[in-house]
Amino acid sequence: MTTESSRTQTVRLTVSQAIVRFLSQQYTLRDGVEHRVVEGFFGIFGHGNVAGIGQALLQAELDDPATMPYYLARNEQGAVHAAAGFAKQRNRLSTLAVTTSVGPGATNMITGAALATVNRIPVLLFPADTFATRAPDPVLQQLERNESQDVTVNDAFRPVSAFFDRVWRAEQLPLSLLNAMRVLTDPAQTGAVTIALPEDVQAEAHDWPVEFFAKRVWTVARTRADRDALQSAASIIAAAKRPFIIAGGGVQYSEANAVLAELSERWGIPVGQTHAGKGTLPDGHPMDVGGVGSTGTIAADELASTADLVIGIGTRYSDFTTSSKALFQRDDVRFLNLNVAGLDAIKLAGHAVTGDARESLTELGELLGAHTTDEAYRAEIAERRAAWEATRSAAIAAEAPGDLPAQIGLLSILNEELADEDVIVNAAGSAPGDLHRLWQPRSAKQYHVEYGFSTMGYEIAGALGVKMAAPERQVVALVGDGSYLMLSQEIVTAVAEHIKLVIVLIDNQGFASIGNLSESVGSQRFGTKYRYRNVDTSRLDGGVLPVDLAANIRSLGANVIEADGLDEFRAAVRAALEAEETTAVYVRSDPAAPGVDGGWWWDVPVAEVSDIESTAAAREQYEIDRVAQRPHL
Repeated sequence: MTTESSRTQTVRLTVSQAIVRFLSQQYTLRDGVEHRVVEGFFGIFGHGNVAGIGQALLQAELDDPATMPYYLARNEQGAVHAAAGFAKQRNRLSTLAVTTSVGPGATNMITGAALATVNRIPVLLFPADTFATRAPDPVLQQLERNESQDVTVNDAFRPVSAFFDRVWRAEQLPLSLLNAMRVLTDPAQTGAVTIALPEDVQAEAHDWPVEFFAKRVWTVARTRADRDALQSAASIIAAAKRPFIIAGGGVQYSEANAVLAELSERWGIPVGQTHAGKGTLPDGHPMDVGGVGSTGTIAADELASTADLVIGIGTRYSDFTTSSKALFQRDDVRFLNLNVAGLDAIKLAGHAVTGDARESLTELGELLGAHTTDEAYRAEIAERRAAWEATRSAAIAAEAPGDLPAQIGLLSILNEELADEDVIVNAAGSAPGDLHRLWQPRSAKQYHVEYGFSTMGYEIAGALGVKMAAPERQVVALVGDGSYLMLSQEIVTAVAEHIKLVIVLIDNQGFASIGNLSESVGSQRFGTKYRYRNVDTSRLDGGVLPVDLAANIRSLGANVIEADGLDEFRAAVRAALEAEETTAVYVRSDPAAPGVDGGWWWDVPVAEVSDIESTAAAREQYEIDRVAQRPHL
């Protein structure tokens, strides 16, 4: 209903109905192309949101299902992961919103919010909150505190959100939503945007100015860097003898891949890639030396360790990338950081160039003209690339088809069987390390590994979001048994929505990655194996648990192909890719099998004193290793 007021035309809607109508009219604009900011809602309804956001989404669906599609999630954390996967695939130009009920429904999203903010991925969260009126008090699932009446469980979102607000009154909503859009569409500030909605406020009616619901376009700015900073950067690059580029996720989101490929080859500068940046150069590019850092290749890490200039482009320099600041070994090494976010541009005391990656690289290319490194350095890069490829090939060839396979053999088959535009999705455990070293991406978006927050359980939910964002691509969720058992419920969502995923479940009978790490720090794989408790020793070192993960997947509605060994695994992967419905490939692997050489040190402190011989030996080695750390101030 629309009415005339003394100042402007208004429409009477509930707060929730206003949110849905407002979001349906928000767009991003970059390079002349518009995208919906929010393309739909994930949610699970409870008493906190069923009569508010739930009713508003129903009303929108009955009016026009395309206005704001709703997808029933099975786990609130999984819903946020799916939204993050969607937004990452769309280069942060579009995302999904998530609505939950009050209390545990809300707090279940906190891990997902942290993942999004850590990785600079925009997601929009609407956790329900307790009554603003406080008429019923305490309500079901309300947190009561002795010292305050205005703190709820949703305050836990504050440190893990890029923007947080709580709408106590309807009049506060316009400013809150406008600021939410500001942060969602800001490449330097984006992350989880959380607006807590008291359940009574969600259902309240208000007279809203009609202009609030007009189409609004938010420009995703390609911020130009300061000219003086660029000229200084060009001089720094020109003076370097052994420069090395680290390409991070910012290269991908800026769509600067082609510019980087052209300039790195022209300049003769090798490019190592972070997890978020892997794929910025396609496999076979002469300057691509693979992953860099603790999970990097021998080629990349040796070149990085001897570099006199490290050029970080769109990277936040996580400890895996810098090998806990032990990777860059030259005393005279300098850092040049090109980043849209000032927070990242100043890291390692580098020369900061704050601006869009694509535009800044283009301008640097113009300033440097025909500059190039010398032939000896180019020859060394080629030699190291060839040596690494020989190491990689030898490690994969060592896999025997009849043995319980090592993970590297399985990943090699996946790499061969996926088409150029297909996507591999992974997150935690040992797989990210092997993928970072071994995977040979043939397109920019083929490699999708969440390794900023290293969240177990991201894989299947994240793959769901990726597939929703790119329905034309095959999307493969690679997940270990430990991660699968933490969060696999979004298989049901995929089945319900007829969204075809390929799930590769590797059964390690425990936590393979942490098992290896535990052994390296002298903790003897304690607490990392899935075993019965031994009645004789009272320790978790009994027999193997009779958990049938393949049957579990079937019970969730997906097809399952069980594979034994490499040959059967390859056939199963091919069948799963050809299938029309969500299909899982279940395979057992040897978690103790050797991987492939590569990677640098990673700082995991070891107990300084111990009665255990293995721990004492690990501490001795730790003291030796950490001498390599540098402050880079």
